[in-house]
Amino acid sequence: MPKYYQYKVAGYYLYFTTACIVEAMHVHASDKKLTQEGSAKFFVKANGDTTVEKKGVLSVHEINEIRKFIKIHYMEMFEIWSIPSDNGFYGE
Repeated sequence: MPKYYQYKVAGYYLYFTTACIVEAMHVHASDKKLTQEGSAKFFVKANGDTTVEKKGVLSVHEINEIRKFIKIHYMEMFEIWSIPSDNGFYGE
């Protein structure tokens, strides 16, 4: 399961799965188990803004922290996403 970063952001790993690459670029946020159960799902737009599809067990504060992080690092994350996926940003 590819992680965008080896460290946690707001207490959660940011990752995607090989099953994810059929959709537009998005980011899962999950604890150390890296399971989709309880995880949040953020679709990423071409300007770095995000749409939260699934909140999971994350608090509003944690979601906002992750959204801010994605906004700053979305192009770097997109490069990682683009290796296995031909799909672009959300809404394209």
